[in-house]
Amino acid sequence: MVASSINVDNSGWERGPEAKIWIKKLRDTHPDIYHHSSRLAMLAEKIAVPLELSEEAAGQLSRGCFLHDIGKTAISRELITQRDSFNEEQWKIIRSHPEIGAKMLEGDPGFGPEIISIVRHHHERWDGRGYPDGLAGTNIPLGARICAVLDAFDSMTSNKIYRRRISLSEARLELIRNANAQFDPEIVHAMMEISEQTLNIYSL
Repeated sequence: MVASSINVDNSGWERGPEAKIWIKKLRDTHPDIYHHSSRLAMLAEKIAVPLELSEEAAGQLSRGCFLHDIGKTAISRELITQRDSFNEEQWKIIRSHPEIGAKMLEGDPGFGPEIISIVRHHHERWDGRGYPDGLAGTNIPLGARICAVLDAFDSMTSNKIYRRRISLSEARLELIRNANAQFDPEIVHAMMEISEQTLNIYSL
């Protein structure tokens, strides 16, 4: 079972007063998304090793992953957690959260372009069929490509209102199946280098 409570030191992440308000709102209104974001920040630190990222790049990646869903603070919990399929208008609202999040961070001088690009582009796909800008391949910022893999992995291995989680090995296979389509294959390969023992924020 995935850990239900993650303690993350946000020191240095809450750059301005607005950011502190957003993060508190995310924690209070969408606690499940807050914990998901916290786990992604931890996974970012782990995958930075096989990807051989610099300390600075790893820090930017971790911060961007922590904030990737910050735009969902503008979306009602009722919509995000509903069990029924989204209609066209609801799906449009859900898909707007990367752009909303990027605009929120653009208004705070404490967040640079690396973090903002992760927030805006973490739902782009390697094959160009993602959103919001339909970027493909290496035109997608590296941090966003990494975040996309971590986001999918954590979502698959965490319990959701609408489905049960799958095992770590099943999630790894799903990433491999979608390499070269949804995900950057090099990042998927790096994810495979992280041992299950290292993924200690999950229990088997």
